[in-house]
Amino acid sequence: MEIKPNEVYTTEEAQKLLKISPSTTMRLIKKGIIRTAKVGKQYRILGKELLRLLSPRLEDEVGKAYNKGRQWLHEGVD
Repeated sequence: MEIKPNEVYTTEEAQKLLKISPSTTMRLIKKGIIRTAKVGKQYRILGKELLRLLSPRLEDEVGKAYNKGRQWLHEGVD
């Protein structure tokens, strides 16, 4: 599946394109790593934003946010 820069995607479509879970998607949105526009109660994401996210420059930032979320989750279990 190709990401079109000027296409508008829902969070569900973005999840499928990026192959990430719903919780990871929301974590990236809330951390500001994925920039969105809110339409009503739903988020919309530009294809340009998904392509920006896939750039190697952001890979480290995304990894840190993901690991921080996992660490928080596991700390609460103990």
